[in-house]
Amino acid sequence: MEVWLIILLSLCAIFSVKSLLPLLFPSSTSKKNGSKGKLPPGPSPLPFIGNLLLIPKSAVELRSAICNLSHKYGPILTLYVGSKPAIFITSYSIAHQALVRNSVAFANRPPVVPVSTVLSNKRKDIGGSPYGPTWRTLRRNFVSEVVHPTRIRSYSVERKRALEAMIKSFNQSSSQKEPIRLLDHIQKAIYSMFILMTFGDLGESTIREIEDIQYKLLVNYKHFSVFGTWPRLGKLVYRNRYKTYMKFLEIQYDLLFPVIRARRKLKQEKGEELDLVPYIDTLFDLQIPGEEGTLAEADVLSLCSELVNAGADTSITMLQWVMANLVKYPRVQAKLYAAIREVVGPDAKEVTEDDMHKVTYLKAVVMECLRIHPPSTSLVPHTVMEDVELCGYTIPKDTMAIVVTSLIGRDPNVWEDPMDFRPERLINNEGTSGEEVSDVTAYKMMPFGAGRRMCAGNRLGLLLMEYFVANLVLNFEWKAVDGEGVDLSEREEFLVVMKNPVRAHVSPRIKH
Repeated sequence: MEVWLIILLSLCAIFSVKSLLPLLFPSSTSKKNGSKGKLPPGPSPLPFIGNLLLIPKSAVELRSAICNLSHKYGPILTLYVGSKPAIFITSYSIAHQALVRNSVAFANRPPVVPVSTVLSNKRKDIGGSPYGPTWRTLRRNFVSEVVHPTRIRSYSVERKRALEAMIKSFNQSSSQKEPIRLLDHIQKAIYSMFILMTFGDLGESTIREIEDIQYKLLVNYKHFSVFGTWPRLGKLVYRNRYKTYMKFLEIQYDLLFPVIRARRKLKQEKGEELDLVPYIDTLFDLQIPGEEGTLAEADVLSLCSELVNAGADTSITMLQWVMANLVKYPRVQAKLYAAIREVVGPDAKEVTEDDMHKVTYLKAVVMECLRIHPPSTSLVPHTVMEDVELCGYTIPKDTMAIVVTSLIGRDPNVWEDPMDFRPERLINNEGTSGEEVSDVTAYKMMPFGAGRRMCAGNRLGLLLMEYFVANLVLNFEWKAVDGEGVDLSEREEFLVVMKNPVRAHVSPRIKH
């Protein structure tokens, strides 16, 4: 967000008599709301704008800023956004105390979550919905109908189809003896998989159209986020940007509403005869508490879009990071290949989902990458539902709390040489079994969050990473491009992605 625009917005608040006093004296906020304790420490706020001048534009830059501030003020600190305090947490123990021990108190979301407001166009979703009956119903449906072990197994055909598409694409490119860019070969396959899981069988052209519009909304999210935070002023200042955003939504509606209606009709006609139960089928008759009844068509679109966006983009991003580290560190790749062969045998051409659970080192490789490169620098913000005592401080009701997961995974007080990619560190932990390596809660990291708002798709995400990584390593040897190496620099898109997508020489290990 442009600093001058934030300052302008803050200054506009002067004309509100009700908010004038807290703007002039933000440090008194905790007293006004009845809180008896004090907020965590932090830099002194300026009148009207608080600490906004300390908050950079991108999430990657914000991580560095918070890291520097935490060295001075500690692992829990306060920054003011205008007159409102925001709590930043950079320690696993404090984050665990907040999100797990005080799970209910920290279970709410801010009134405006830009990512949900923009991508769902203010319709229902799971990630940004306030804590309450509607959120519980949506999450319960997702857990039981999408990520339940039985349902995950039913999608195994789609996973194998995606893998086969990747292998075919890599084989074709490897014959040309030129370096390949990983992103070009995985994006189409992974999007197709999530679109089919969400909407059921669709034609190839429709799948590509859905992929195109969903991807455009995601990569342009940071340009559109102003319409979620300050919609009226954003529309006025960024008129052309707003027209582009509305055009994208129009394309999405025109494309997906017919898909939704066709699937509803098919479900009514065939019902139990359908082999695969996509996510959309579970939403048609879902009863929302209160007087809402069933979901509106636009809410079905929003929820389906959420699964495609979150599932595909996270999987694509994480698969790139894992493979980039395997290219950069040939020793790790060789050790992983040996571990896979030890389990599947010398003649196997595939790592099945039953096999991969036996490869402890595979789990450690994926988890080590999640530690250093979590999908986002921070979790989606939480807000507290009541005054909460945390580490001797009082977090007032409705205060926003932000857990900086990328700093937690890189905490030098917890991890020796935290930026070194060493999967062995996760296996050699005393008392840790192979099964625990795949459980993020067994380690001091939170790439998927924790507590009641923990990402419901975390186990599906880990399954996909292990399955694709294992089979890509089994089928191909990955080597860095001479003179180019692997650049692990980051940039902010929708998630934190590779600044320069990884390129590598790919040599088949298996003849198909």
